[in-house]
This record gives sequence, C-alpha cells and structure tokens, in this order.
Amino acid sequence: MIRVKDAMQTEVITVKRNSKIHDAARILRENRISGAPVVDDEGKLVGVISEGDIMRLIEVHSPSLNLLMPSPLDLLELPVRMKHEYDEIAKGIRKAAMMRVEEIMTDRVVTVHPDASVSDAAELMDRHDIKRLPVVEDDELVGIITRGDIIGAFVK
Repeated sequence: MIRVKDAMQTEVITVKRNSKIHDAARILRENRISGAPVVDDEGKLVGVISEGDIMRLIEVHSPSLNLLMPSPLDLLELPVRMKHEYDEIAKGIRKAAMMRVEEIMTDRVVTVHPDASVSDAAELMDRHDIKRLPVVEDDELVGIITRGDIIGAFVK
C-alpha cells in the first residue's frame, strides 16, 4: 500500500491569510499551481485558496447587444455601452485584487495524515470535489498531495 507520505510534496508553497488577492494570484501563477494552503502568521493552516476562488471574484459583464436588426441609435450608442462595460469590469478586478485572502479562502479544510493511504486521499478528493489535500500531522502542515501526485504514485 502506498502511503501519502511517499507521494506528497514536502516543500509546500503557502499563502498568508492577510495577503492581498493580487499577491496570492501572483504566487499561484509564478509557481504554476492552481491552489495553495493558507497559513496564519505562526504558520498554522487556516484555509486553502484556489484559482477558482479568485475567478469567482471577477464578474464578467456581457453587454446586452441586440445587433440582429440594430437601429441607427444602437450603432451610435454601442461604443459608449462597451466602454461602460469595460470600465465596470476593470473596476471590479481592481476591487477584487485589493481584498484579503481570508475573505475568499475556503476555511473548512479537508486534510489527510501522512500515514493514510493514497487511496484514502483519492477518495477524500473525490468525495469533496477538491484537487489538493494539505497533509497535517500533530496540527502541523507537513506537505501537500495533489491529484497529480496520486496518479504519479501509481506509475512509479
């Protein structure tokens, strides 16, 4: 039986709970990861943040354009409406970037023990529809295991 400790990553990229969303997004992007554990100032696990959490902040406004049979006034108004929509989207993105990670993170974190089997970890991920599990032992974050790590454990 393959254990979580044999498949997990021990060098965990974390995000601080009081970081701005902009900084969290940069950390995810620079490290080419889709999510990360969130820790407090003492390094204690307090949540998880994912690209999906950040994406939900960005409301995409679609202009309601009726261009099937546009009137001349519709054509004149179109650039103004599109500029307004663009300004609203940009304003929303700027506002979202200034929020703190703790405002949007998932704070009910599903974790796994290093001695659990990778099958148990896979079952937890499937049941909770998540892509990564922080590995915790004695209330300390000791690693992270992702779906890719589990798949990799079976091809070694």
